Amino acid sequence: MQKRPVQPGRPAGATTFDAELAQAFGAAVRALRTERGIAQELLANQAGIERSHLGKIERGEHMPTLAIIFKIASALECSTAALMSATESQLAASGA
Repeated sequence: MQKRPVQPGRPAGATTFDAELAQAFGAAVRALRTERGIAQELLANQAGIERSHLGKIERGEHMPTLAIIFKIASALECSTAALMSATESQLAASGA
């Protein structure tokens, strides 16, 4: 019996996107950004990401990577723990 080669990545059709979680994270980012009076373009620039990507994150259309979460938290001058706490609050408010 021959072994199948191991291929990196997820199996075809697999996804880690969770719309509810993405929307809660995006809402938390937007709330923290507006609370601090930072424009979306400025936050994206400070985080080193495209403004359109930040917009998609805030609308819950994209699930950011761990690296991007750290960049956004740094640009918002808060800890990743504070950002995750705000996300959990958004999830609780939406009834998750």
